[in-house]
Amino acid sequence: MQYPDKVKLVDVGPRDGLQNEKTMVPAAIKIELVHRLQAAGLKEIEVTSFVSPKWVPQMADALDVMAGIRRRADVRYSVLTPNMKGFETAAMSKPDEIVVFAAASEAFSQRNINCSIAESIERFAPVVAAAKAAGIYTRGAISCAVGCPYEGDVAPKQVERVARLMKSIGVEHMGVADTIGVGTPLKVQHALDAALKHYALDDISGHFHDTYGQALGNTLAALQLGVWQFDTSIAGLGGCPYAKGATGNVATEDVVYMLHGMGIETGIDLDKLVDAGQFISEFLDRLPNSNVATALLNKRVV
Repeated sequence: MQYPDKVKLVDVGPRDGLQNEKTMVPAAIKIELVHRLQAAGLKEIEVTSFVSPKWVPQMADALDVMAGIRRRADVRYSVLTPNMKGFETAAMSKPDEIVVFAAASEAFSQRNINCSIAESIERFAPVVAAAKAAGIYTRGAISCAVGCPYEGDVAPKQVERVARLMKSIGVEHMGVADTIGVGTPLKVQHALDAALKHYALDDISGHFHDTYGQALGNTLAALQLGVWQFDTSIAGLGGCPYAKGATGNVATEDVVYMLHGMGIETGIDLDKLVDAGQFISEFLDRLPNSNVATALLNKRVV
């Protein structure tokens, strides 16, 4: 089996991980988390989301967070922009990349953003065009790519349709997301194969939640297809407000440990990464949701 020599990880913890926290996380803590992630070697960080504070109050400080980061030239900072209003505000913070998303499930699209899949793509078209005009890279994500809390299993042809539509409006990179963590390795490979009909291998990434403990297996299955880019979340932070019981994205610490054990480079210092996860977990008054972090922190105590 030929695996990639190097893997790029995008830590989505500051955005995807924290957006559903009930306890408000101050901008200073979010900024410090970003600083700790980049100090650990992360080159891609999804920082925040420019959405209505009414719907996602945790992200109301998006401009403050972006303004407070000590930016490094070798790190790309991305933000989620669900509509033109969000993009116009985000543009003031000069992100390196914006993220737009569409579901592979009609029911999820309606519950999540109150419109059909086709309508969501129409909504994103001017956002993508504006980003391109401003020289900002556009990354897309297909949520519920293998399963939906309302529709159940999602067929690969639905993933292929969304990938085709996203490509048609100029989205440059496509993430295939198991938003509720119900995927298993072969299902994930089928979803990735569907997206690969419209995107090159170098423009595809995996985004796997760990609700059923399948995220590392799904990551390995993606690696077997040659996929070398993945979203992960520090300390396994996160969840989905529209999917009861869904846990966070796979922990960055767990993925890094697996990759390093396979001889695959990440450029990430695992000890510093564990420190970053411990920092945010202590603020949230909980233990890291990462087996590797737990094991390494226990070793430090002994």
